[in-house]
Amino acid sequence: MPKDMRQLMQQAQQMQQQLQQAQAELADKTYEGSAGGGVVKAVVRGSGELVSVTFDPSVLDPDDPEFVGDLVVAAVNTAMRTASEDASSAMGGLTGGMDLGGLLG
Repeated sequence: MPKDMRQLMQQAQQMQQQLQQAQAELADKTYEGSAGGGVVKAVVRGSGELVSVTFDPSVLDPDDPEFVGDLVVAAVNTAMRTASEDASSAMGGLTGGMDLGGLLG
């Protein structure tokens, strides 16, 4: 194998290891999202796991139970979006913005 090709393979292997490490770190991080001015808060892990949902009891209206459900969905979606943006930023930094088309995982 030519020297340049070996070097390229070593670089690709190092990049793959860095990406796997970054993915593992991101999976354990937590992200918070809120809705309704902070009356509902959701915490998710970078892996996509919902960790917790908390809400101010004043938001519970027996005449409008869908309202709190909508706020929970909004808070979870905000947290998930934040996690996704963090992952994109971290992965983009490692790959230099290259589209690897699934090459490394």
